[in-house]
Amino acid sequence: MSTSPHILLITPPLTQLNTPYPATAYIKGFLGGRGYSVTQADLGLELVLKLFSKAGLMRVITEIEAGHYQLSDNARRMLRLKQSYLSTIGPVIRFLQNKDNTLAPRICHSRFLPEASRFDNVADLETAFGTMGLTDQARHLATLYLEDLADLIKETVGPQFGFSRYAEKLAMSATTFDALHEALQAAPNLLDQMLLELLDELMTRVQPEVVGFSVPFPGNLYGALRLAGRIKQISPATKTLMGGGYPNTELRTLQEPRFFDYIDYLTLDDGEGPWLRLLEYVQGNLPQAQLQRTFLRTEAKQVAYINYPHPDIPHAEVGTPDYSDLPLTEYLSVIEVLNPMHRLWSDGRWNKLTVAHGCYWKRCSFCDVTLDYISRYETAPSTLLVGRIEQIIAQTGQTGFHFVDEAAPPLALRDLAIELLKRRVTITWWGNIRFEKTFTPDLCRLLAASGCIAVSGGLEVASDRLLALMEKGVTIAQVARVTDGFTQAGIMVHAYLMYGFPTETTQETVDSLEVVRQLFAAGIVQSGYWHRFSMTAHSPVGKNPEKYQVAPIGPEPGPFAWNDLWHDDPTGTDHEAFGPGLAKALYNYLHGVALNEPLSFWFDFKTPRPTVPRHLIQQALQEPGKPDSARPNNRLFWLGNAPELRLETGKKGQQAVLTFFEQAEDFEVKVPAAVGTWLQELLTRLATDYDTKILLKDAAQSFPADSGQKWEQCLQSASWQLLREKGLLIL
Repeated sequence: MSTSPHILLITPPLTQLNTPYPATAYIKGFLGGRGYSVTQADLGLELVLKLFSKAGLMRVITEIEAGHYQLSDNARRMLRLKQSYLSTIGPVIRFLQNKDNTLAPRICHSRFLPEASRFDNVADLETAFGTMGLTDQARHLATLYLEDLADLIKETVGPQFGFSRYAEKLAMSATTFDALHEALQAAPNLLDQMLLELLDELMTRVQPEVVGFSVPFPGNLYGALRLAGRIKQISPATKTLMGGGYPNTELRTLQEPRFFDYIDYLTLDDGEGPWLRLLEYVQGNLPQAQLQRTFLRTEAKQVAYINYPHPDIPHAEVGTPDYSDLPLTEYLSVIEVLNPMHRLWSDGRWNKLTVAHGCYWKRCSFCDVTLDYISRYETAPSTLLVGRIEQIIAQTGQTGFHFVDEAAPPLALRDLAIELLKRRVTITWWGNIRFEKTFTPDLCRLLAASGCIAVSGGLEVASDRLLALMEKGVTIAQVARVTDGFTQAGIMVHAYLMYGFPTETTQETVDSLEVVRQLFAAGIVQSGYWHRFSMTAHSPVGKNPEKYQVAPIGPEPGPFAWNDLWHDDPTGTDHEAFGPGLAKALYNYLHGVALNEPLSFWFDFKTPRPTVPRHLIQQALQEPGKPDSARPNNRLFWLGNAPELRLETGKKGQQAVLTFFEQAEDFEVKVPAAVGTWLQELLTRLATDYDTKILLKDAAQSFPADSGQKWEQCLQSASWQLLREKGLLIL
């Protein structure tokens, strides 16, 4: 083996179609910074492009026609339209890659696409997209067209296929390896064959000595193992590694020797440290006993876990993700559902980056807070983050960023926003947060000015009793005020909602829905999604079920995966029954429909009336905020430009007129002459010198004594209020 092995990093099928999953880019950036030669490939995207091409569909149709499949009426209809599918697939893929937007009018208005069952329930597109959103409308219809084809493939040649997952069921709660092993021993189906053809080409071109697989989700595991098995056949000397979100949560107690027929080394948690040690070991420069967070199979055919106590790689030293050699122009922007936040996940190319490592709160009882990716909280300086952002923009040509933190820290976001404004780096960004009171209306406006367009946060169960039991650290009233602050700043708010938390009663579920209804009616939440509570082995509920009055009923830990726990909730309600009604209500609230219907309208069984006051959210929004004078230690920040000053003499003596030339409109502020000079100096300094922090108390000390008014009067004056409205922030 060469002194420095060539490394191939693979994202197996399937994650997202619109943007690369960032794990391989992170490891490539880190290892590349240490002198290693690294190639990366997204075989999920490549499989989709191979399959959804004229040649790929021809192979699918030929195999279906040659086989003995029991076809549904829908599948038979699609086969009758095969010429239409073969002639439209190329143009549709190019359109979804943003390479031919002129196709949009034909897709929308001329029966260009063949239609199967996915088109049966097409929403009123005019209402959903308006008359201007022609390209969006076409993107949605083209997505339905692809989903029709995916249904045909699933029914016939590729029963495990799904656009964001591949053979997911084989890996879900798989306490034993038997089902996966059986599937992997079977002859490859047509999709497997296509995948293996792509791998063979890649291996011939790259000739790696080490191949790493990132497996973020259960739906990536089968593909990774199928590929790894092929590598073992064609290049037995090549070492195979695996890491990622799925092993980090599901395979922490791995004892299955057969897994290592495919994968030589499985690493846990952040990959940077384990990769460094493994590469040193592979090169003969480190003893096996000094590997870090690594599973392997010993010569005695036993599974061993080795974790020598090396220090973790600090967050500030992980380097910049490197997206080079990923085909960034080939990704597909799809619109699956007419939900404005879900659209951000599936449409557009987003560079993924973390503001901090782990979660600064790490107390939510349903979350895997005992695992490293949440429990180890570390930040990086904003100067370093913006440097990374600039590097990624230079490399990808894309200025959209998705911050993928569990919950981005508000103070780190504040510093990041100020650094972006200071360096005049223009990006568009969104990410996950906690709806905590640190997100004041002024901070929300700062984030919007730096490019923030959307945030998602966990409201979870809209019940103060359950929020306290979850240790969310927020209240409903606080969530209302924070979401209002974001909305007023022009930032879209998506709420994660949860039902079925231990001890949740029927009444609390109905009351939660009433709170959600009020949030949408007030216009302060624009998007949401209900998740059913799932108990996991690494969460406080899973570790201490008695405290939450639930009884675990399995599965018993097996030799393979172990994370999701089944449980009985003897004091709670029939959570399963509420799922469809909650989803239907939320879908309608998203579109501003049926907000005044009684809540019982959404359920086909009897439900109690809500006990939540009908004006709970409105009352929370009307609570007065802190006056400016109560925040002397907060920092002043001015979003506008330096003003021009002129002095005028009128009936009240000499006055100053400050003229502000802003993006959309100019405006003037008239103040006493002494205040005008002081204000011009203050705002000019704020507009040009981001490094000097001027606190409100500093401004008070420099306020001119001969102005004819007191500082407190200045803070309450119409001119101060106008400046506050126009972008004078107190942070």
